[in-house]
Amino acid sequence: MSASSSPRFLELTTPAQVFRQRCRDWAAQPALRRKRLGLWESQSWQDYYAHVRAAGLALADLGLVRASIVCVLAENRPEWLYADLGAQCMGFAGNGIYPTASPHQVQHVLVDSGAAVVFVENQEQLEKVLAVRAHCPALRRIVVMEREGLRGFFDAQVEFFDEFLARGMALAQTQAQRFEQAIDVGQTEDLAFLVYTSGTTGAPKGAMVLNRNVVFQMSVAGAYLDVQPGDRSISFLPLCHIAERMASVFNPLAMGLVVHFPENSGTVFNDMREVAPHVLFAPPRFWEKLHSQIDLFMRDAIAPARWVYALARWHSQAHTQAQLEGRRQSTPLGLRLLRALAFGHIRQFLGLQNVKSALTGAAPVPPELVRWFMDCGIQLREAFGMTETCGFCTATPWGGVRLGWAGLPAPHTEVRIGPEQEILVRGPNVFGGYWGQPERTREAIDDQGWLHTGDCGEIGEHGYLAVRDRIKDILITSAGKNITPSHIENQLKFSPYITDAVVIGDGRHYLSCLIMIDQEHVSRFAQDQQVPYTDFASLTRAPEVLALMQAEVEQVNAQLARVEQIKHFRLIDQLLTPEDEELTPTMKLKRKVVARKYAHLIEQMYTP
Repeated sequence: MSASSSPRFLELTTPAQVFRQRCRDWAAQPALRRKRLGLWESQSWQDYYAHVRAAGLALADLGLVRASIVCVLAENRPEWLYADLGAQCMGFAGNGIYPTASPHQVQHVLVDSGAAVVFVENQEQLEKVLAVRAHCPALRRIVVMEREGLRGFFDAQVEFFDEFLARGMALAQTQAQRFEQAIDVGQTEDLAFLVYTSGTTGAPKGAMVLNRNVVFQMSVAGAYLDVQPGDRSISFLPLCHIAERMASVFNPLAMGLVVHFPENSGTVFNDMREVAPHVLFAPPRFWEKLHSQIDLFMRDAIAPARWVYALARWHSQAHTQAQLEGRRQSTPLGLRLLRALAFGHIRQFLGLQNVKSALTGAAPVPPELVRWFMDCGIQLREAFGMTETCGFCTATPWGGVRLGWAGLPAPHTEVRIGPEQEILVRGPNVFGGYWGQPERTREAIDDQGWLHTGDCGEIGEHGYLAVRDRIKDILITSAGKNITPSHIENQLKFSPYITDAVVIGDGRHYLSCLIMIDQEHVSRFAQDQQVPYTDFASLTRAPEVLALMQAEVEQVNAQLARVEQIKHFRLIDQLLTPEDEELTPTMKLKRKVVARKYAHLIEQMYTP
């Protein structure tokens, strides 16, 4: 595989055209790998194309017309890509639904998008759709990927994926040209796919990502990805999220990455060690979990191992600081050997021994997390983007990490600060608007083409962008002090014992906080300290756990200005999942829902 086979993006106007060209250029090279029953199976680019063509033709055979919506409700797997790209190649539009969505949430997306076909992974997802299909008049067909638990099942509206794909393969024998022609007639301004927002402030909206948005992002992927054709990536974040859609579907077309699909969501960390990816994008919480694994492991390690680790970190910190300040500094041989001894096994244990591009975004990143990875020899680079910008619009260049800054604008992308310090973006990556909501579209994109992101930030004299918080989330205390809660929350979440936190204090005399503990790590702490508990709720009430959380809060308070310090906190005593109203599908706490549902706990913290 050679980078010289890169297509001229300006001559290819749709993702489908880029996909076809890549499959021709790299026909026999590996494109996808999937782990099943403990073994990795590979698929070449030409086989990838054949499966996508079969899915596209089978969809067309159902009588769909251009711009029809095709949904996928499944965990990450090759079939997700076959359905999604098959739809796009035929001029239909793909749309993902979070596999953790409730039947009510599934109904909202199916009805709002007017989906004609939905692909579901298994019996569990099928039951969600069957429960709401009576309210989805546009829905024609349900295609099920797995047969387990459905032996003997029959429904006139339901088809199994293997039969669906076989029908498409048969159609390809006589209608292959129909598929090619559908790709040829695709236009720059056509809808490529929908991405539904996570719904933190109301019902999810369908963001329309156009062909031009995707092709532009592919054309500039090399600005922030330091990889070569044949390098490995791993697909584990939800594919219905814009970041993973770009990372697992379109960046591989731009850069020639081989995408790896873990056996299931519970095996990601083990599978990552086997894959040893060259590129890895994940939100800060994922990187925090990697750090927490090592932090807790080192606390239990034998004394010599702890001593070597502490010594290596102490010597590495000066080198890291020089990098952050942009000073060139050679690494002494002794330090290289010490770091190799202390951190080489850590990188291998985490599956990061080969990583070239380590990227994070979607939330502010704790500075100490970036420092720790840099001490380990991994540049964790921040990027900023959103669904409405089809992924990234700023990214940190290699060798240019600045703590608290999310990098430089992408080529041909304008970023400026508007009223209320709002970040505004203009460029080919700005989306086509919200599906069926022209008023909301006009609110988001002004007459000059500037996207109003809703985030506040600043641009430094070095040209880097800093993202401070969502404008609507900024707190103003009774003393008139403006507080950006995410700055405090992300420092709290750096603790291995805290999964999430919501800072309270709007109109109040001081700040308080609701904390969601990390069940795995706090349970382990309780076992090590022989703390008795019967369930999750009793764990959150244990005096030893409360003392542990107090110590974690005090450690963060020591790094904050007095006005930012947390005076009181309470622990959420329910083990939350995406099915709960407090969480978005991406596992973020919904600030307004939390404030309403736990109002009694909040009032306790402000009652004398």
